Amino acid sequence: MSCAEDGPSATPLPRTLGYARVSTDSQALAPQVESLKAAGADQVFRETASGAKRDRAQLARLLKEVRPGDVVLVTRLDRLARSTRDLLNVLGALADRGAAFRSLGDPWADTTSPHGRLMLTVLAGLAEFERELIRARTGEGRARAKAEGRKMGRRPKLTPHQQREARERREAGESLSAIARSYNVHHATISRLCS
Repeated sequence: MSCAEDGPSATPLPRTLGYARVSTDSQALAPQVESLKAAGADQVFRETASGAKRDRAQLARLLKEVRPGDVVLVTRLDRLARSTRDLLNVLGALADRGAAFRSLGDPWADTTSPHGRLMLTVLAGLAEFERELIRARTGEGRARAKAEGRKMGRRPKLTPHQQREARERREAGESLSAIARSYNVHHATISRLCS
C-alpha cells in the first residue's frame, strides 16, 4: 500500500447515494429505501415533499454532499424530478460535481453508460426544442393579438374618464400625491399618465 492511499490526502472512494421521495406522510418510503439499498446504495436521503415543491431539503443536501465519482440512484425518475426541465437541471448539477446518475425503474436513464448518456442528451435536446416551440407560439400569439388591436398586459388602474380627469387636475396645478390619493393609486401612476 502506498503512502497516498492511507494518508489524510487519500481520495475517498466513490459512493452510491440513494434518493427516496414520497409526496405525503401517508405514503411509505420503506419500499424505495429497500430497493435502493438492495441496488447498492451506501446512504439514502429520504424526503417527504410534493414533487411540485421547489425546495426539497434532502435533495439539496444530497446535491451539496455528492462528490466526484459518486453515483446518485433513484427508484424512478418521478421520485427525483417533477418535469423534464427539473430533471435536466438536477442531472446538470450532478454532472458539474463529477457525479453520475442511475434510475432503477428507467434503465435508459443512466449516465454511467454511453447508451444512457446518449438517451439523456436526446431528452435534453427534445426539451430545448419544446421550449423553442413554446416561445415561437407565444410570440406568434402576441403578434396576432396586437394586430387584432388587443391590449397586452394588465388593465389600467384608471378608466379613460379618470385618466382625463387626472390630467386636467394636474394641469390645474394639483399635486401628484393628492391626485394619486384620490384614486387610491401610487403617485408614479399619475406621473406616467401626465408625462
